[in-house]
Amino acid sequence: MNILIFRHIKIVYHITHTRLTHTILTDENTMKSNLTQKIDAPSWILDDLYTSPNDTQLQKDRDLLKKRASDFSTLYRSTLLSIVDETSISGEDIAVAIKEYEAITDLLDKVCSYAQLYAAQDQSLQGAQQFLGDITRFANEIATELVFFELALNKINTSVIERLINDSPSLARYHAWINNIRLYKAHELSEELEKIFVEKSFSASQGWIRLFDETFSTLRFTPEDTALSLDETLNLLLEEDREKRRKASDALGHTFSQNISLFKHITNILVHDQAVNARWRKFNNVANMRHLHNRISPAIIDTLEKVVVDSYADISHRYYKLKAEMLGLERLMDYDRNAPIFSDNEEKISWAAAQDIVLNAYASFDADMAEIAQQFFDKNWIDATLRKGKAGGAFSHSVACCAHPYILMNYHGTKRDVMTLAHELGHGIHQTLAAKQGALLAPTPLTLAETASVFGEMLVFKHLLKQAQTNREKKILLTHKIEDMIATVIRQISFYRFEKLVHEEGKNGELSTEQLGDFWYRTQAESLGPYVTLQDHYKNFWCYIPHFIHSSFYVYAYAFGDCVVNCLYANYEKQGTHFVLPYKDLLSAGGSQDCEKLMQNFGFDLYNEAFWQSGLSVISSLINELETLHSDAKV
Repeated sequence: MNILIFRHIKIVYHITHTRLTHTILTDENTMKSNLTQKIDAPSWILDDLYTSPNDTQLQKDRDLLKKRASDFSTLYRSTLLSIVDETSISGEDIAVAIKEYEAITDLLDKVCSYAQLYAAQDQSLQGAQQFLGDITRFANEIATELVFFELALNKINTSVIERLINDSPSLARYHAWINNIRLYKAHELSEELEKIFVEKSFSASQGWIRLFDETFSTLRFTPEDTALSLDETLNLLLEEDREKRRKASDALGHTFSQNISLFKHITNILVHDQAVNARWRKFNNVANMRHLHNRISPAIIDTLEKVVVDSYADISHRYYKLKAEMLGLERLMDYDRNAPIFSDNEEKISWAAAQDIVLNAYASFDADMAEIAQQFFDKNWIDATLRKGKAGGAFSHSVACCAHPYILMNYHGTKRDVMTLAHELGHGIHQTLAAKQGALLAPTPLTLAETASVFGEMLVFKHLLKQAQTNREKKILLTHKIEDMIATVIRQISFYRFEKLVHEEGKNGELSTEQLGDFWYRTQAESLGPYVTLQDHYKNFWCYIPHFIHSSFYVYAYAFGDCVVNCLYANYEKQGTHFVLPYKDLLSAGGSQDCEKLMQNFGFDLYNEAFWQSGLSVISSLINELETLHSDAKV
């Protein structure tokens, strides 16, 4: 299972682990998309990468990649494939090969990233989508040419490779990366089969993913007279007017039901495709493929899942009971989950003010991190302008180690937007610090990818909460934070449980619409609890969650990251400035160190239920605080 392949056969359809953030984790919590209330916000400049899809430098880089990949294959294929037990090979020679492989990877990252960012600016442009598809095909061709390399490294006897690492400082630099690829050794196929997997992915799994994306980009929903996009309709679920929320929910349910057969078919095809992959690669189940890629023990994720499910009553059930009371309702309907507690008359926050809030919060923690964040504003690395056709949600794209990250978000001037800005800048800081590890070791496993982003949100949340003058302001901040944390932890684990049911039952044959709806209804009702009523058409709402299509079992990483950050922040509150350097070392490590070891540096035992319970207790304590404020207001 070649890591370069894993990176690039999927890279075009989802911004990898650190690159797709609030779009999914907040789903309905995306900001109100009212283009008539524009606030001045920046647009990025991509010229640091290429000036346009027709840039002659882009074509030169594509030609260079083809040549370097071909030359690399010619130079190293026969040499490396002949090494098994021989001890005459030089560690320095292997290090030179890995450095060239890394350089090719980094340049390919740059080319692919530009295509993604260019298309994200306006998804409605047919030319941009064709350019993106062309680059996808090109990336697959390069990956296919280089399939042999990691396979060849894994064929070298372990004692030989360890000796070479000990004898060669240049090779020792890549020790962690070599260990990472050797994790896949038992699951690799022959070079011929690996090539087939890569080449067919463009017309197989990637084709179905693209059909899903393009279908949703064209779907329209009519809660009233005007046809709206998915994001615009989901945003109506944040409206103060309950009737508008109900109509939005009905419109979503209606359009989903009209297209559910297509989404059922796409889901069944991809479930079967991944089952085939798991069988050929000798995995017990599809989830274990994700766990291996995350370099995390399945036992740890089982513990996380158990503790989160055990917390449903104390966190989400209790919160929704409180929210129903605050809204003056006996029970919430599903479309009330993210309803505002108070009238939406808060003053809009200017982009300049948002910048000051976020930078001040980061500066209060560490001046160096604030300086990194400042560059994103000064050098136009952020696209926050509202415009039609632009990708919804938000992400920070690490691009390549030879370049710098870019951030996309849609800024409307709300406090939640400020939190999103803090979140994405956390990713950007993380990506910047990790870039020094190089293209092969900078990418962070999903389990740690949300660390800096969620930590950044917590910094800004605490900063704003401290400045809040009234109980009303505190309640707004608390409800937003609690709902975001429930969306990040409780909701994502319920998604994970839905996926497990789908993939387990999918082994037995094609799943019906009724089965999929039942799995979704059951897992969501379990997590939401007795104070939320789910309508019948809610059974089809599984169909719009793209992570189920793009990257199976991705979702638990959000819950993992949130709980870890809660524990890290507790350490920060105890240790103060002594915490900063170890935390920056954690971010700077990228993927160069094992997750469990990095957590042990902070005294965290990921196998211990008590650790995860301590992370969840932060959410529970915020609900306690909100309950107290609400009770005081009633007296």
